[in-house]
Amino acid sequence: MKTMDYESPMDNEKKLMVVTFWVNRKAARTEGCAPFLIKKVTTSQDTHLPDEGKFLKYSEDLIQEIASDLDDGETVEFIFNIGEEVMDVTLSNNSFSVEVTKSPEIEEEIVDKLEMELRKKFPSLCDSFKPRVTPHE
Repeated sequence: MKTMDYESPMDNEKKLMVVTFWVNRKAARTEGCAPFLIKKVTTSQDTHLPDEGKFLKYSEDLIQEIASDLDDGETVEFIFNIGEEVMDVTLSNNSFSVEVTKSPEIEEEIVDKLEMELRKKFPSLCDSFKPRVTPHE
């Protein structure tokens, strides 16, 4: 498991997207084009799992719930999956940790990238990423 503390000028909704994007991007290095799945999100209010036969996405309500927890100093836990890789991620307003099951070297890559990106007011984020992890309306 790799952990980092950070200070960031960006709002918590953007932090959520940046963290999710770079976890996905770095895991894709070893897992290729396999689908990136949000398997579980645990906030102080609820545990969110995908409905049977569906994918879990970041709805506006879920994004607000996560941002609210981060604003309140709470920790939010995520389980992501891409191919054979499972990533346990913990995010708070000022810390991040990641543990992967298959390729532990990507933990360091994720932390190194987030140390750079979370300091920026306008981080690197692919425009097409948010629609992939949020519901289409």
